[in-house]
Amino acid sequence: MFQPELETMPSEALRALQLDRLRTQLRRVYDNVPLYRRKYDEAGFEPDSLETLGDLKRVPFTVKDDLRAAYPFGMFAVPLRDIVRVHSSSGTTGQVSVVGYTRGDIERWSDLMARTFACAGATADDIVQVTYGYGLFTGGLGAHYGSERLGAMTIPVSGGNTARQVQILKDFGVTVLACTPSYALLIAETAASMGVDIRSLPLKVGVFGAEPWSEAMRSQIEDALGITAIDIYGLSEVMGPGVASECRHKQGLHVFEDHFLIEILDPHTMEPVADGEQGEVVFTTLTKEGIPVIRYRTRDISRIIPGECACGRTFRRMERVTGRTDDMLIIRGVNVYPSQIEQVLMGIPGVAPHYQVVLGKRGSMDTVEVQVEVGPDFAFDEIRELESLQRKVAGAIASSLAVSVDVKLVEPRAIQRSEGKAKRVLDLRREGE
Repeated sequence: MFQPELETMPSEALRALQLDRLRTQLRRVYDNVPLYRRKYDEAGFEPDSLETLGDLKRVPFTVKDDLRAAYPFGMFAVPLRDIVRVHSSSGTTGQVSVVGYTRGDIERWSDLMARTFACAGATADDIVQVTYGYGLFTGGLGAHYGSERLGAMTIPVSGGNTARQVQILKDFGVTVLACTPSYALLIAETAASMGVDIRSLPLKVGVFGAEPWSEAMRSQIEDALGITAIDIYGLSEVMGPGVASECRHKQGLHVFEDHFLIEILDPHTMEPVADGEQGEVVFTTLTKEGIPVIRYRTRDISRIIPGECACGRTFRRMERVTGRTDDMLIIRGVNVYPSQIEQVLMGIPGVAPHYQVVLGKRGSMDTVEVQVEVGPDFAFDEIRELESLQRKVAGAIASSLAVSVDVKLVEPRAIQRSEGKAKRVLDLRREGE
């Protein structure tokens, strides 16, 4: 552990710390952020009236549109002279949201990412290759600062030039790889094409995040690279990476609860669900100074895993994110997440771990086509075998998800590879209007 005295804090002491920090944070945002003051006044909520953590349910939510409307600096809770860094979201679903960090925020973020690497088993003796993108995306610099804070040798490669990534892994004796899970598979694929036996390298662990991925993909990555694959979680609006992390037991992600208060709510009623039940993840930042967020609706779907972890950390654990409420596909009345399709595909021999869900229109009807690459050893020109595999894939999806989709098998490397977040859903419906 990087900070064992905090990571093993008794539950009663942790709740008392959360309450104290929450009260302070609510007063700060009310006094310094006009949007919060307006929301709380309209809701009749007085920050100083909060007496227990249960009172948080009286506090209005914050949503992504609030941050977009405040672009660029309207949500900052400190003067601009106190901001030493800005990052932003990708803006793939509209106006980007800008997040600011004070010097103290950067220090805390570094500690949280050092915890993350420690959760994965990394130490000051490791060599960490950071392949997350640097720049306005939080992944690269967040991982970089955490690796350095841990004392590890840090290689700031950023994304792209995959052949060079493989060469550095080989030449520098890298032991820890930090990137998106889909890019890890591309690295393995590229290494094989270069004649590099990546499983024989010193690489021992991967710290993967920034996109949903299935347990089956974890197995694919671990087998292809000969490593332990650890899931990490974060989002730009809350901090960046460093909000939660799996440990070596891989039994859920430890939420760093001394800095973040997590709620799991029914996305329809916005009422709390019981531990173990799925719902929407809502976060409140307890220590962030630059741009605190209170009851931020992440749209991510997860659940609290009951019980304690064998690692000794006392922070509660959340299940790996299975999808987002805004990524959910409704196919003939059935709710389906891309990660569920991935889980099915990964269990079928003959297909590669590369796929894309293409949404289209046929007249007034929506269509769904799952494009799947066949494996490199599959005889793509054998029509009978191709048809048989196609039926097998379609049948497996229908059996597991209770929905039928069109399946198109494509040749190896036909689906575009990503050096960052993989684009799993391609929506062509508007193009056909």
